[in-house]
Amino acid sequence: MDSLQMAHSGPRKKRPRQTGVLMASAPQDIKFRDLVLFILEKKMGTTRRTFLMELARRKGFRVENEFSDSVTHIVAENNSGSDVLEWLQVQKIKASSQLEVLDVSWLIECMRAGKPVEMTGKHQLVVRRDHSSGPNPGPQKTPPLAVQKISQYACQRRTTLNNCNHIFTDAFDILAENYEFKENEGSAVTFMRAASVLKSLPFTIISMKDTEGIPCLGDKVKYIIEEIIEDGESSEVKAVLNDERYKSFKLFTSVFGVGLKTSEKWFRMGFRTLSKIRSDKSLTFTRMQRAGFLYYEDLVSCVTRAEAEAVSVLVKEAVWAFLPDAFVTMTGGFRRGKKIGHDVDFLITSPGSTEEEEQQLLHKVMNLWEKKGLLLYCDLVESTFEKLKLPSRKVDALDHFQKCFLILKLHHQRVVDSEKSSQQEGKTWKAIRVDLVMCPYERRAFALLGWTGSRQFERDLRRYATHERRMMLDNHGLWDKTKRIFLEAESEEEIFAHLGLDYIEPWERNA
Repeated sequence: MDSLQMAHSGPRKKRPRQTGVLMASAPQDIKFRDLVLFILEKKMGTTRRTFLMELARRKGFRVENEFSDSVTHIVAENNSGSDVLEWLQVQKIKASSQLEVLDVSWLIECMRAGKPVEMTGKHQLVVRRDHSSGPNPGPQKTPPLAVQKISQYACQRRTTLNNCNHIFTDAFDILAENYEFKENEGSAVTFMRAASVLKSLPFTIISMKDTEGIPCLGDKVKYIIEEIIEDGESSEVKAVLNDERYKSFKLFTSVFGVGLKTSEKWFRMGFRTLSKIRSDKSLTFTRMQRAGFLYYEDLVSCVTRAEAEAVSVLVKEAVWAFLPDAFVTMTGGFRRGKKIGHDVDFLITSPGSTEEEEQQLLHKVMNLWEKKGLLLYCDLVESTFEKLKLPSRKVDALDHFQKCFLILKLHHQRVVDSEKSSQQEGKTWKAIRVDLVMCPYERRAFALLGWTGSRQFERDLRRYATHERRMMLDNHGLWDKTKRIFLEAESEEEIFAHLGLDYIEPWERNA
């Protein structure tokens, strides 16, 4: 049965029901208290009914599990008004004359709009009491909402943190991560792109019909979507979450300084827990890994916005002690509006400094923090930036600016809402991962754009520049291959303009 039939003709023959790994949710806030919905299971099936109930509740609708006198709207799929009336009579329920009997298309439109929409004739199921007049034609189906042209490039889509398709994107993120652990870049990118495009949608995918016209959704991706629509979860995702290798790599790479090669080595040696790795005397660790184990509990806990702001004050105080005219900008997820993260990134640039002053700044800041007892770990990488070198052709290329990977001691008293931050008994501080990047002032716009992210947004921005504009973009600059010149930019807006793109705000780059 094709996807259109699946969406409008009830579920296909169901696989054995599985407990939903991805469907569990807390009680939702009710926004529309005047409406009380009941979704009829008849001809719809338990799984699809549960799925629609869950989505409606997330959107703020009150949905009853059982029919009661308080129900104002009864929603059915593939039923005529007479079918619904017959069901009510079998249940010995006397329907109120005020009860609205509606096709599921009305509920789907409501969920897309995020609020109740007007009920029209195409939504209402007419009850034919005179059966002699011929068979009931049944409900009229609502034509699907036209999907606006969606670009394959994240840099042409606005993606906020309001993801209404997280049940699918969470699944894709897990599959992409698993393929990254296997170093299968092609399959990882497939699911990353699929997750990225679904995050940008202003509506929730409810049926396979909704996926028509959306780019980056190949057959494998669509199979996962269809399975989640029907079963509330993906069997492939469930298998990955239970896979010993995936669980081990997920655990090992949570340690600062541990990558895929080390994870592979530990896994092949039979390790499955960090405690066994820590206690094994035959293993040697890098300085970064030793710090990762030493401050593990702090580093795996999320950094809050308040903690990030406190770190920002620390960084600015230290930088301005040596370069008072320097610009210090928080980048990464926090610049994109996220409330939590795993580290805090800063871009530092100074309009009036000499090359030597720029080169010495991070060294001076590290010495200052060391004297104050705030520097728990430091790895300073010197600049290898060359002004005349062309931008990298790789979409994931790292830049060559001077940078410092740190673990800082952040005292709880410096955090505005320190009472809310997670504090261990008797511990007055928390270890925080911080990255500092020092870039030449004339390259600040390119560095800021690159370090703001998201990762998929930057990948697609560079792909777009190469394939659509015959240009090369990275954190250092923008090269026009046709004119054979570097294009200068004082701001991110100017870079977007060079590429012929509408400007996208940082908080709309959460691809």
